[in-house]
Amino acid sequence: MPEVILHHYETSPFGTAMRLALGLKGISWKFVEAPMIAPKPDLSALTGGYERIPVLQIGADIYCDTDCITDALEAYKPEPSLYPAPLGHSGKLIALWSGSSWFMPAVGTALGTDPSVVSEEFWNDRKTRFGMNPKTFLPAVPHLTAQFHAGAAKLETALADGRDFIGGDCAGHADFALWVNIHFVRFAGIVAADFNSVIEAWYGRVEAIGHGSFEEWTGQQAIEHAKQNEPVSGCSVQTASDFSEGQQVAIKTDSPDPAIVTGTLVGLDDRRISISRTSYATGEVHVHFPRLGQVLMPS
Repeated sequence: MPEVILHHYETSPFGTAMRLALGLKGISWKFVEAPMIAPKPDLSALTGGYERIPVLQIGADIYCDTDCITDALEAYKPEPSLYPAPLGHSGKLIALWSGSSWFMPAVGTALGTDPSVVSEEFWNDRKTRFGMNPKTFLPAVPHLTAQFHAGAAKLETALADGRDFIGGDCAGHADFALWVNIHFVRFAGIVAADFNSVIEAWYGRVEAIGHGSFEEWTGQQAIEHAKQNEPVSGCSVQTASDFSEGQQVAIKTDSPDPAIVTGTLVGLDDRRISISRTSYATGEVHVHFPRLGQVLMPS
């Protein structure tokens, strides 16, 4: 039976959002602690070089980016849904906003103006992967902090009608993506993180969902588990695309991150890119990326 494995580190905001998703769905899962800073050799062995956190593994299928991970979790266990009515999949649009436009303001607010809060190695890693140069990022912290609190005000307004969660009576992906930004700022403890009672009550309801039942694994256990399984995700290539099944391709995030993953194209549509990769360590794995935010190229 393929295991559900989440590769992440404890303080990762996006990893925390996916732990909440696993908790909501009641999925038993394995926790693999990945390094906060590259290199991440065990993770790269599975993904082919993608080292952003989190990564979800189900047997020999590897899912990169929370957009792809949430789709995989919905397929693995449809109920309870991460996109409950009446909001439905509109909740993913809120999650995308929170993880992009509102995320860097949260990062700036959490880090504050003191570069010594994190290590030089951290800054070098984030500069390479996300363009976070402390020489330009830190002077922008006052602006980012203002943007963070402006976003929190919008969240407060959305919850002010008495709803329990952002979409109504049930929690979902949108709540988790919003929650982790506030949690990140609060966890850092650099600036005051007191919020309106409406947000505080919602924060507590989301937190109470928890992370479900999990067991710690090593990266090597996860690699061996991939080798013991075969990819099972259904994949096909859209006939209307400029790519063909079996073509050698390269994938890069639409960001400063220099990592490029290569493999054999086995799936492509408007939602997902899937490639096959084979190594002695892992056997054959299928590595999946969301179509949004990725650059797909012939290799």
